[in-house]
Amino acid sequence: MALGLVFFLEPNTIAPGGVTGLAIVVEKISGIPMDVTNLVINIPLFALGLVTLGKRFGLKTAYGTVALSAFIRVLIMGKNMIVVHDLLLASLYGGVLMGIGIGLVFKAGGTTGGTDLAGAILNKYIPNISIAKLMMAIDLLIVAAAGIVERKLETSLYSTIALYILVKIADFIVEDLNYAKAFFIISDHPQEIGREILNTLGRGVTVLKASGMYTGLDREVLLCIVDRSQVSKLKHMVHGIDKNAFVMVTTVHEVLGEGFRKQ
Repeated sequence: MALGLVFFLEPNTIAPGGVTGLAIVVEKISGIPMDVTNLVINIPLFALGLVTLGKRFGLKTAYGTVALSAFIRVLIMGKNMIVVHDLLLASLYGGVLMGIGIGLVFKAGGTTGGTDLAGAILNKYIPNISIAKLMMAIDLLIVAAAGIVERKLETSLYSTIALYILVKIADFIVEDLNYAKAFFIISDHPQEIGREILNTLGRGVTVLKASGMYTGLDREVLLCIVDRSQVSKLKHMVHGIDKNAFVMVTTVHEVLGEGFRKQ
């Protein structure tokens, strides 16, 4: 996160939401270093979070907040060595680095404070609005502030790009890119298809009892989850047994259990 902030985002006043984005705006206005602003804003947020939300936002949040500011301070000393001034490249690579950092933090069950903590606190008092929507509202205000400070609409637009990339990359990191494919198979030959999957692919098959709304007939729906490398094989296998089979394939972002990843 510190790499993305110091070498890509801050030099171009690209503020992809969050307290760190606000810190970039504050530094542009007042000259106060963003590592200082990050701490100053997050400390009262952290204290309020402990009172409002309990100890689940405890040690890991404090560690994440302090560590981020510390790494920003270390990297600022070498800031003039490598700085990217192309706005598109800065928003792309800054967003990627920030997303990787935030994703790793979230995956470890921590947080760096910021809008996720602020959103959770506000949700306590405004329960009708979800935490995600509150976070997005705060982030969009910070993105808009970056454009106002620079007096350039482009700055806000590039900040939005960085924010979008950050969120997507963080999601990928948290989900571990460990997605698989789930097959729902409706066929007149469920037993034959099921045995073929068990014997050839070595994958388990679950039989779901179902009833057709139009026909009123009871049917068996086969549910099978396979690796991406087995998707084509399973399609050909089903087609070879029953050309009229109805097959639905959907992406499963995480599979825990026998044959896949252990919990």
